[in-house]
Amino acid sequence: MMGWLVIGLNAAAGLWALAAHWVLALRGRLLWIFTAAAQTLLIVQVILGVIHMNRSEIQVSGLHQAYGFVSIFSIAIIYSYRQQIARWTYFLYGFGGLFIMGLGLRAALLS
Repeated sequence: MMGWLVIGLNAAAGLWALAAHWVLALRGRLLWIFTAAAQTLLIVQVILGVIHMNRSEIQVSGLHQAYGFVSIFSIAIIYSYRQQIARWTYFLYGFGGLFIMGLGLRAALLS
């Protein structure tokens, strides 16, 4: 259930950031708080998944695990590029949020 919340929040954050590129009224602190919350929840989801997997000794697809860790690395890459392409920050976070959503969908559908 939490995985679907992570997917939905990152999709919403991505779409919001893309819309904010054109609509100045959508820009602001609330967008960045929402984006940070969506990305933080993803990190929490991956950590809880690893803990659950280790404690219950369940087997999950290697691709499922890979998508989780690639999602975390994607957050780091998006964050690292924000200063270099400051002019395109909203596109970066918009498409980044949608990319993370896609990784989450792939991971959820592999379960």
